[in-house]
Amino acid sequence: MAQTVTPGTSSGGPRPSYMYKVVLLGSMSVGKSSLAYRYVKNDFRELLPTVGCSFFTQILDLDEATVKFEIWDTAGQEKYQSVCHLYYRDANAALLVYDIASKQTFSRAKLWLEELEKKFLPDEIVIALVGNKTDLAAEREVTTEEGEDFARAKGLLFMETSAKSNHQVNDVFMALVQELLRREKEKASKPSPHGRSTVDLRASGARTRCC
Repeated sequence: MAQTVTPGTSSGGPRPSYMYKVVLLGSMSVGKSSLAYRYVKNDFRELLPTVGCSFFTQILDLDEATVKFEIWDTAGQEKYQSVCHLYYRDANAALLVYDIASKQTFSRAKLWLEELEKKFLPDEIVIALVGNKTDLAAEREVTTEEGEDFARAKGLLFMETSAKSNHQVNDVFMALVQELLRREKEKASKPSPHGRSTVDLRASGARTRCC
């Protein structure tokens, strides 16, 4: 699953290092860039629309592993849709982001999922549905239940966030990490007859829900 795996050391013995490519997909102005910036820089900015793709990195030094995220923030404008598949090629995880105050962006997130389903098998990528801008609760057009129900039906992680108020931004990325590492452990524990790791799709039922 990880693009690179290198040995590491810790007080408890060898500790693996993984590098994962994470793509942020969604309509323009749903806050993809602000989510990435908040997560990496722990700050909020009203950012201009992304042109093509922006790139961030984040390293997590966890007890069980060292994880490096390569975060690809894709443009939401329609004119860039035809090239976005170039950016999510070989991705290990994806955040499908919508604005809770815009029903249209929720519908667009569903279309992005259809695109990912054409490119990846279920065990090849971890996908989280993210309802951003909970700071706009008074203008909400997409209920929490709608997001939860769709994510549950499609086997996605789900969380609502706010880059502006820093609500559950770290949590959603940590949910990705936990699921990615869970799949790594699962592969390692179930060697195939040919000596290659396999993934039991029936066991990939982790869920992360908002409060």
